Amino acid sequence: MNALARACVLRRWWPPFRRGQMQDTGSFRAQISTRDFPEEKRIDRWREIFGRSVTNADMEPIGDAPFHANVTFNLLPNISIAAGSHSPAHYRLSKEMASRAGNVVVIALLRSGAASFTQFGEELTGGVGGAVALTMQAPSTTTLLTEGNFIRLAFEQPALAALAPNYAASFGSIPPNSAALNLLTRYVDVVRNDDALGEPALMQTVANHILDLAALTLGASGDSAEFARQRSATAARLASIKSDILHALSRSDLSTEMIAARHGISPRYVRKLFELSGSSFSAYVLAERLAKARRMLIHRRHAQLNITQIAHESGFGDVSYFNRAFRRHFGATPSDIRAAARPAW
Repeated sequence: MNALARACVLRRWWPPFRRGQMQDTGSFRAQISTRDFPEEKRIDRWREIFGRSVTNADMEPIGDAPFHANVTFNLLPNISIAAGSHSPAHYRLSKEMASRAGNVVVIALLRSGAASFTQFGEELTGGVGGAVALTMQAPSTTTLLTEGNFIRLAFEQPALAALAPNYAASFGSIPPNSAALNLLTRYVDVVRNDDALGEPALMQTVANHILDLAALTLGASGDSAEFARQRSATAARLASIKSDILHALSRSDLSTEMIAARHGISPRYVRKLFELSGSSFSAYVLAERLAKARRMLIHRRHAQLNITQIAHESGFGDVSYFNRAFRRHFGATPSDIRAAARPAW
């Protein structure tokens, strides 16, 4: 999809969301970058597409350096996700703009850089790892003070209020040490680039998980909090753990103890999470290591590596065990798989 097509699609999809008319079904993903536009039109195009069509705000770059931004958008039932990088800039939501905005609640997460947020006459702290909660129905100013990365989650207020009736009490800063916020951030990181967001059978479940974690972040309590925890917190934590495992497959010290320490939970709880999903930690690690080895065997980029090197890169210390496990799993030896892939190189 070229830049113009993406711009047209975004302008078609996002205005209904601003008016509080998000789709009940369907998923949408697009990426847009200022690199897609001629330099002389870059600011105007971004001001129109991301500023007025997405954030419903006026955008003003800060400083004299060339402006640039790159954002990936995901649209799910009752939720939108905008994540990317950005030059310093102000985004001002005026009183007039707020009067036209839908009933939407925003959680803005800062991943790197520095930012400030102002709403209801209060300047909010949005440090790295923390977040702020804002309403689109009141004027606000969001300022990216430096180059940085961010995630902007926007929720339909009725869906959020059903789980966190007192959500408005949480408007303002959310500290980085919030356990619910950390879990929400990890889960969004895992799923926003996952192909599952394009599968109708899974996208409602993903949306529910994000909504539940947002409700917990905004102070859901009592029965509502218990419902959110039972429905989604466990699944979100397991997704975050699996993502960590995938990034550590080649490590010889990969274990439940290592993963548990990274997530602040016990090794027993890590094993329990996998049991609840119908699997086990060791089975998941083995399957993913074998899958990684197969990908390396069939990709020409790794053609210079021999079977032993690929086994080690995939986390196997014992090559004989790797060969046996690989053949049992795929019904062919690593050499067979590589030989079959070579004609296509």
